[in-house]
Amino acid sequence: MFESLRHRFALAAALVRLEFINNLAYRATYFTGVFNYGIQIGAYYFLWDAVFAGRRLLAGFTREEMLTYVIVAWVVRSFYFSNLDRRVAVEIRNGDIAMELILPYDYQEAKYCRAFGEALFRLLFFTLPTGIVIYLLRPFQLPPNFTAGFLFILSMLGSFLINAQLSLMAGLLAFFTQSTSGIYRAKRVIMDLCTGLLIPISFYPEWFQKVLAFLPFQAVSYLPNLIYLGKVDTAGALAVLARQFFWAVVLFFLGRLFWRLAVRHLVIQGG
Repeated sequence: MFESLRHRFALAAALVRLEFINNLAYRATYFTGVFNYGIQIGAYYFLWDAVFAGRRLLAGFTREEMLTYVIVAWVVRSFYFSNLDRRVAVEIRNGDIAMELILPYDYQEAKYCRAFGEALFRLLFFTLPTGIVIYLLRPFQLPPNFTAGFLFILSMLGSFLINAQLSLMAGLLAFFTQSTSGIYRAKRVIMDLCTGLLIPISFYPEWFQKVLAFLPFQAVSYLPNLIYLGKVDTAGALAVLARQFFWAVVLFFLGRLFWRLAVRHLVIQGG
């Protein structure tokens, strides 16, 4: 058993390293993306700055907290965001999934490892540079204390796990349809709105907040950002991490079930 676990860990580490190295070939693109991402963040920054004009408090946020929320939410998104859904869908459409199925590793675990390798690369070449550039241009709030900062970093990993598993299941929908462009757009809109990336959850109607409380989305962006801002205490932050862990486990097993159903519909397109 120990030997099996050691082998799986070694394989996972190799896949993470492989994806990291593959992304090095496109590092110039990521540095260019820092500029483009900065413009996008700037647009939302000025939008919320205008919304808070003449207001001291809105939906539980001060102006400075809201502007920091916008910056941190978008910067962290550059870490947990992945192209896992598109990658899986392309493999299914091209028929590469057939080769993946005969390789001596678990397909889902391999995809998570590749996605984590991409996330590490984005962290070093996209997330950190973007955050530093924006901070130099417009200093924003830092976590109120070391504990909040540390728990926020842990919550970033939880955000990655939840987003990766949702992306994988979205990609697996390619088993059931030959066109996935609509799925990508729908997933992006749902994620941006329901995670609190575009608008904090506290701005939504109360009935919608109650609905989102039973779903994993707000654990991706909204709740981690509350930890960053110090709007939840240590016990509340630990509760957020526990919620992320719960949803990561639930989505993992749902992904397993969905995978078993999906492979039964395997049709190699074009061959």
